[in-house]
Order: sequence, then C-alpha cells, then structure tokens
Amino acid sequence: MKHMKKLLVLGLALAMSVGLLTACSNGSQDAGTANTPAATDSQSPAPEASDPAEGTATGDYGDFASELVNPGQLIMVTNASFPPYEMTDDANNVIGIDPEIAQAIADKLGLELVIDNIDFDAALISVQENRADVTLAGLTYREDRDLVMDFTDPYATGVQVIIVREGDTTIAGTNDDLQLVDADGNVLEDIQIGVQRGTTGEIYCQDAHGVDHVTSLDNGSVAVQALLNDQVDCVVIDNGPAQEYVAATPGLEILEASYVTEQYCAAVDEGNTALLNAINTALNELIEDGTVQAIMDKYIAAE
Repeated sequence: MKHMKKLLVLGLALAMSVGLLTACSNGSQDAGTANTPAATDSQSPAPEASDPAEGTATGDYGDFASELVNPGQLIMVTNASFPPYEMTDDANNVIGIDPEIAQAIADKLGLELVIDNIDFDAALISVQENRADVTLAGLTYREDRDLVMDFTDPYATGVQVIIVREGDTTIAGTNDDLQLVDADGNVLEDIQIGVQRGTTGEIYCQDAHGVDHVTSLDNGSVAVQALLNDQVDCVVIDNGPAQEYVAATPGLEILEASYVTEQYCAAVDEGNTALLNAINTALNELIEDGTVQAIMDKYIAAE
C-alpha cells in the first residue's frame, strides 16, 4: 500500500446502535457466528477458592449446583489475547481483569475456578454446548448473541478505537465513515481495516464499510502485526488492548476520537437461569463493595 503521506479521515459512524442492555465482546464475541471450536491453548486453573463447597453454595445465590458442568467447579472460557482483560504470563497462566473477577465470583459461590483459554468464537460455542459454565472475555452484549446466551449485568465499559501508523494519518471531518485520502484530499477506495475475528469491532466495520474492506484476523496482536506489515491501513479494537499494543510497539498511535462505546458482560448458556442469577448476584455484590473497581484500577491506570 503506497500511502506514506496519505490521511485517514475519521468520521465516526455509529450507524449501528450499541444495544446496552443488562449484559454484554462480541457481546458474546458474537454468538451464533463462531467457527469450529479450537483446541485448548492452555488450561490454567486460577488460585483455588478457599474451601470449595462442592457446588452446594447456599444463601442468596440459590440452588445452581445441578447446572454446573463439573460439581464444585466454575469453568470459565476466554481468549487470553485481550490485555488487560485477559492475557498470559510467562508461565502461560491466564491473568487479567476478567480472570480476577471470575475468581472473586467463584469465591463467593464456594467454587474452584478453572480457566480454559481457547479461540474467542470457540469460547462462545463452548458455553452454548455445555462444555463450560461461563465466558468472560471482554464480551459485549448483542441481540443476536442474546438468542443463544444469557448475559449478566455489565461490569465494565469498553471503547472501540483506531490504531494507525504514527505520522501516517490524521483526523479531518466528521463523516459517518472511515476514509483513506491522499495528500491532495482525494478519497481512495481501497481502505482495509484490520479487526479481530468474531468481535463487535469486526461487525461494526463490516456493516459500515462492507466485508471487502475488512480483514479479519485471529487476534489483536496479529491485526497489529498486519498494520506494521502494511497489509491493513488501520486496526479497530478495544481501547484496553489498543493501549497495550501501542505501548509495546514503536511507530503506532491511537486516533483521539473513539469509534464505538459498549459494555462488557459475562454470559452463560441460554436458559441456565439458576447459574446466571447466582453469578449476577455475586457480580453485583462485587461491584457494590468496590472489588470490581479495585481490580480494574490494578490493571488500568487512571487517566
């Protein structure tokens, strides 16, 4: 792509309404459009809850034990390529905001947390096929996902942003589209936007620009590498991982204006009401007592 001096004109197109209901990365990384489940990359149990109750937690959480995949365990699926929400450490353990929130929920429910790190689309399917109990994966609520999954209340707000090569782009105008223009202001037709497959960013960009102008890749780091290799003109991804990728990669920057704002939720299989209510009750307690905010502050520095 020959555009060292070309400009990316950002016109923010909220051509889609972001349905912020009471639950939300592709809202379930957009359930219903997943590929064949990938093999587990790593299965790293989080620190065990103290004295797991063998799935018989009582009190305000109701009778959910019979709805668990394995007695006494809360099996969480995620895709650990979405820092700071989920990532792996040097020992290949899954760490981040979502694993810590899941651990706090498991502690309240008297369960041992087990984390499966797999492909994002596969994570959504795994819950739907009753091979996992819950997914926390920077998951955004969407109505199509809500047809096959049940969502908790939101626990975090996500912002889709645009990563570009530093000095290679600028923002001009407020159109309802992303446009690539040359130094003379001529709009070019061959813009390619890199996204992570299965995410809401992919859906928003495909709806706004058409599938021919969107390159879907396995994860955010691959999308960023495609940008560095001049295979795409920009990357649309959530602000949290965008900040991590840009900080670790010289020559990239994030455009000032956001693309879409949405909310993150956990999700269980459609109709698993007992487990949904238990998780949602625990989650709201953790929000109210400041635990969720403390976890967020641990990984995301204040502006």
